[in-house]
Amino acid sequence: MALDLVGAPSGRRVSEWKGALVRLRRSVASVDGDGVDAWLGLGSGVFAGGAGMRGPRLLKEMPSFGGDLLDPAQSHGDVLVQVAGDDEKTVRQAAEKVVGRAGGWRMRWQVDGFRDGNRVEDGKGLSRNPFHFTEGFGNPGTQREVADRAVVRSGQGEPDWAVGGSYQVVRIVRFATELWDKDSVREQERVIGRRRDGRWLDGTPAHEHPGFAADPNGRATPLDSHVRLAAPDRRNPPPLVRRSYNYDRGDGDSGLIFSCFQRDLATGFEAVQKRLEGEAMAKYILTTGGGYFFVPPPGEAWMDGLFTQVTQATGNA
Repeated sequence: MALDLVGAPSGRRVSEWKGALVRLRRSVASVDGDGVDAWLGLGSGVFAGGAGMRGPRLLKEMPSFGGDLLDPAQSHGDVLVQVAGDDEKTVRQAAEKVVGRAGGWRMRWQVDGFRDGNRVEDGKGLSRNPFHFTEGFGNPGTQREVADRAVVRSGQGEPDWAVGGSYQVVRIVRFATELWDKDSVREQERVIGRRRDGRWLDGTPAHEHPGFAADPNGRATPLDSHVRLAAPDRRNPPPLVRRSYNYDRGDGDSGLIFSCFQRDLATGFEAVQKRLEGEAMAKYILTTGGGYFFVPPPGEAWMDGLFTQVTQATGNA
């Protein structure tokens, strides 16, 4: 769910943001646990409008990339709230509680997701996307590796309160499944660059590195295949962690809620997205919404750091 603070965005004082974020943070915390995971992400709108708060260094409104058709009503937002769990009814009730208890926020957009074939193998969260392919093999297999790719460190030029947080990218990607299903499985695998079960096209097992260097002309794995463009050097994978969900709104509107976390947007998601321009899969997908958000570190200390910093600097309480 993406929410906007009620009222005109211009001229909001620090006290308005602080009160609203405290309420929302408490509301999210009240449903986090007992089978539900819930967290808050800050959009660039929180730091716009002259309130004087210093935001994460790379946080901005998500740009439109080649082939995107972003619907403003389904994009961006002052904050992101994600609520996840194993039971659909429990998740829905928790999401309703978050909005109902927070006060002062209005819904900008919402999308419900699910993970087909959700499982963990070798420490990696895997699922099956709407194109029938297993994804998630590129994720790290340990918490240390996850933190190395996704968690902001000191020394990155970020404000102190943001250290320990993560940049989250959300992309609502509509899939042309009817067009896709007209292609043979072999053609689909060449577009993706993997077998449906994750094995590489050159026969390499899913958990090993493929021999791209031995296939410079793309005879085994096409040069414009998705995985080859996204991560051309599998020994140095993109510094991000994926956690995506399928969605189905009916009337043919179905696809993927792409979601990833990184400590640097430029070297993470944006670098991958630029490499994907011209990929063979482009004609089957259309990004219609989503946004950039910053997930603060766990706990409440980040909020004290954020508002102490700005009030000391400006006196704007």
